[in-house]
Amino acid sequence: MKKKVRMFCSLFMSLVLLSAVTVLSGCENSGVRSGLEKVRLNEVAHSIFYAPQYVAIEKGYFKEEGIDLELTTGFGADKTTTALISNEADIGFMGPEGTIYLYNEGCEDYAVNFAQLTQRAGNFVVSREKKDDFQWEDLKGKEIIGGRPGGMPEMVFEYVLKKHSIDPSKDVKLVQNIDFANTSGAFVGGTGDYTVEFEPSATLIEEQGAGYVVASVGTESGYVPYTAYCATKSYLKDHKDTLQAFTRAIEKGQKFVKEHSAAEIAEVIAPQFKDTDVKTIEKILKRYMEQDTFKENTYFEEDSFNLIQDILEQAGELEKRVSYEELVTTEFSK
Repeated sequence: MKKKVRMFCSLFMSLVLLSAVTVLSGCENSGVRSGLEKVRLNEVAHSIFYAPQYVAIEKGYFKEEGIDLELTTGFGADKTTTALISNEADIGFMGPEGTIYLYNEGCEDYAVNFAQLTQRAGNFVVSREKKDDFQWEDLKGKEIIGGRPGGMPEMVFEYVLKKHSIDPSKDVKLVQNIDFANTSGAFVGGTGDYTVEFEPSATLIEEQGAGYVVASVGTESGYVPYTAYCATKSYLKDHKDTLQAFTRAIEKGQKFVKEHSAAEIAEVIAPQFKDTDVKTIEKILKRYMEQDTFKENTYFEEDSFNLIQDILEQAGELEKRVSYEELVTTEFSK
């Protein structure tokens, strides 16, 4: 991740001005036709884990705030970061670690976090065998499909392993050369004794009879600022009204999730997951809601930012700590 950021930062920042002129010209024409401002959001993954965001889309909250949202999926924080600094996206949605890496690599127009969405890890340990009495120590000596080194899913998973006195480099065999979008398929195909999956992949593996969810990484890790929205310094400076409107739309989605049942939320976001049965979506939402996954507001606390850096340090991925004031703004959440 850090190597990719270093390579892309210097290459793409020289093209930002030209790209911005082209993009803004296109957005102006779009705005005349629709009366809405086009905002390009690149999300790290497309998952029921981000339910409040999809509620905001499906309930029309972005349009209420004057935003024509264009959503794309990066399938990895490194790709979302690249989209952001290359001006292919206006807002990035990923783990805050991406913004820390970018800052530490010396990128002048680095990204600043302005709104938090989730407060627990959203992935689950899936076993090939059913284990009603699963203990984390059961993972010792086993082959586990993990995440990308330096990415939030993998670092939080390793953080939990260490809490249970399991050395990720010695006590388990981590498979980390499988692309994020293909880990569940690899597991179903026979790779690994366990895999660590987001939803809907974890539940879909269960429904295929190919595995069983035996533990929640989020429950074990505690409250972690797992995903947040960020924008480059330049975009933040020039589009404050846009980011304020975006944040209001997200908070409307958070409020809806807080006040409605899993079944009601599932009906709303079902169009975002056409290949997943609405009852499965409801089941997944219940699992997330039971572990208090979703924040009730977008405010990104300083303690949470410090915890992220603690996890990065423990994983050996932090070159130097960054101040909260540099990489987090709460002006839109207050």
